[in-house]
Amino acid sequence: MIDHGRLSRLAALGAAAAIALSACSSGGSSPAATGAAPTTGTSPAASTAASTAPCGTVNIAVNPWVGYEANAAVVSYVLKNTLGCNVVLKNIDEQTSWQGFPTGEVDAILENWGHEDLVAKYITTDKVAQDAGKTGNEGVIGWFIPKFFADANPDILTAKTNPTVLNKYAAQFKTSESGDKGQLLDGDPSFVTNDQGMINGFGLNYKVVYSGSEAASNKAIQSAIDQKKPILAYYYTPNWFSSKVDLVHIEFPAWTQGCDKDPNNIKCDYPPYHLNKVVSTKFATSGSPAFTVISKFSWTNEDQDLVAAYITDQGMSDANAAKKWLDANPGKWKAWLP
Repeated sequence: MIDHGRLSRLAALGAAAAIALSACSSGGSSPAATGAAPTTGTSPAASTAASTAPCGTVNIAVNPWVGYEANAAVVSYVLKNTLGCNVVLKNIDEQTSWQGFPTGEVDAILENWGHEDLVAKYITTDKVAQDAGKTGNEGVIGWFIPKFFADANPDILTAKTNPTVLNKYAAQFKTSESGDKGQLLDGDPSFVTNDQGMINGFGLNYKVVYSGSEAASNKAIQSAIDQKKPILAYYYTPNWFSSKVDLVHIEFPAWTQGCDKDPNNIKCDYPPYHLNKVVSTKFATSGSPAFTVISKFSWTNEDQDLVAAYITDQGMSDANAAKKWLDANPGKWKAWLP
């Protein structure tokens, strides 16, 4: 998620090809596989008149974490079932998503975590994209440990004033992948992370090791907690998995403007994230009622975590998870309509 924060290390080599191919589903209950609306219960379409303006096709990027998938599930369900839109969900990483704005292959990103360099290029300079307002979600990124480990070693939480205290515990976080250093478990390599810069800036004896995905990180965290083994992990909220595990955030010296300017030497924590949506300028000026829904779309961390848990923990399809939340919260989603 950022330049300032959560997400993308991968260079966007072959980005055009990635966008073109990304409409394929990643399998399971991914957003691209939402399918037809459920036939039981009362759908949004049954209680709200569709807009008279044609919606057309809406291309929505879906970045690789379940919270974003929850956003896409709910927004796409509303667009399909109240406005009759043809929604195309494209499973692609964050930086590649932005590259779809000038080509028309991406109309909307539903959860943006900063990305100041991309904002400067695509919004400020090229003017092919626009800020579409806040999602209502407040994001936190940082380093987390199990509560049992924090309780047993409370001084590790003094990192806010004494970051090198973590070196005292490096040996306990070592793994075969980290060698003679403590392991810091990061997730999907496409997530932007400040972690190596923070290790360098604070002089910490740790090595970043990538799990490969949000799901793999969650599995590793759950396994460590079940076995009462220490683990230090890059983690973020909102995150449905927080209801399954008891984690404690290790805070570092607070972020201030410019403290992370040098990505190789960072001496501050991650910034707070007031998550927002970004759309292509072409889409924003198209007159499509879908733009109104996306720009008005707003909910809470608790809302997102609940839908994400429906999808991941309860095994519901994206469409059924969306419908369950929409049926229970008509006052919220009706406010998004044109």
